[in-house]
Amino acid sequence: MKKGFYWIMAAQFFSSLADNALLIAAIALLVQLKAPGWMTPLLKFFFTVSYVMLAPFVGGFADSLQKGQVMLITNLVKLAGLLTMLFGAHPLLAYAVVGLGAAAYSPAKYGILTELLPPQQLVAANGWIEGTTVSSIILGTVLGGFLVSREASDWLLGQAPLQWLHVQGAAGAALALISLVYVVAAACNLRIPDTGARYPHQTANPARQLVEFVHCMRVLWSDKLGQISLAVTTLFWGAGATLQFIVIKWSEAALGLNLSNAAALQATVAFGVALGAVLAATRVPLRNSLRVLPVGLGMGVVCMVVALYTRSMVPELQFSVGRLQVPLYLLLAGVFMVMIGAMAGYFVVPMNALLQHRGYVLLSAGHSIAVQNFNENLSVLAMLGMYSLLISVNLPVRATMLLFGVFIVLSMWLVMRWNARNMRQRDWTLLIGEPRHPAP
Repeated sequence: MKKGFYWIMAAQFFSSLADNALLIAAIALLVQLKAPGWMTPLLKFFFTVSYVMLAPFVGGFADSLQKGQVMLITNLVKLAGLLTMLFGAHPLLAYAVVGLGAAAYSPAKYGILTELLPPQQLVAANGWIEGTTVSSIILGTVLGGFLVSREASDWLLGQAPLQWLHVQGAAGAALALISLVYVVAAACNLRIPDTGARYPHQTANPARQLVEFVHCMRVLWSDKLGQISLAVTTLFWGAGATLQFIVIKWSEAALGLNLSNAAALQATVAFGVALGAVLAATRVPLRNSLRVLPVGLGMGVVCMVVALYTRSMVPELQFSVGRLQVPLYLLLAGVFMVMIGAMAGYFVVPMNALLQHRGYVLLSAGHSIAVQNFNENLSVLAMLGMYSLLISVNLPVRATMLLFGVFIVLSMWLVMRWNARNMRQRDWTLLIGEPRHPAP
């Protein structure tokens, strides 16, 4: 890999680390403000809706400047959202500002990979980026939880800088420290090299941007390779967001875990995603990316098996894992979660790489990622809405998990049939091609 790639990884790690720690701090701030409970999930909604609403405009912005500069600017927007929260803005509105920065950050983060690296390295690059992101999610959640704890917040609030700024409460102390993580991410952005890629002048007219975005959507959904990879990544991110909530509820219902332990079990899914991403990075070349589709179907099957699994199915035995004594039922549940995550990581990383490459060949780096973000986050909102509907009608969580697995299996089966039809018509030499707007 080129040296600049490692600075991209570092910038992504610290930016994502701060994003996930900030979510925990924002939840703590809502609790501190005695906000009603229904506001907590709205944090995710306000953050995600920015991706959907800004999708027609952020692609052009990402292509109008050097990608490293775009990442720097958008990290500063995230920092501005955090500071408004720290100094009195409502957490929902402030977190929406952070979402604006994240929505504009994403096309630059992924788009620069296609500018910096040759196509044959894209799967490996996506694997490392995905593994880095998942690691930052786990560590960011842990960091946020630690910073809002009484011990950490008491120590932080006793420090002179926070006293000078009149920072109050555990959430305020956490926000102050997280702001420094965004500063580190911005410093890494300054080290990202100019790839030399230049695109035609990007219009500032919103109406023309919207028309251009619709055109880009049509181009990617019409491409034989782009439509399959876009369908898979859209399905994955919607399902992944929903699975976060289902795992917690399923853990409580089927295993009798409390929220803390259920969240820890949820983290094993993220570990599995990182593992699958690394395996895909080392084993799957770009030309073979479509061969991983059956793995997605297998993920749905495992979800169906998990839906039928309960604590009462296994004997009450204890196993030593380091210094910990882990019950057999919990150990098996962890294995299932790692399997689900590993399958997800293994099949989505090649799909991401294929989609990025096709988008770069047909459109431009920024515009193609903007289309991807729009579809994926629209799927997140839709599937979370479906999940909320199932919860509102009091459908048992194990039945919900089973339906989730069935949905994944049927969806992936349809995608595989769709791909099989396309393969009879596709010229495989199109997989590697020259970009429509190549660098000089």
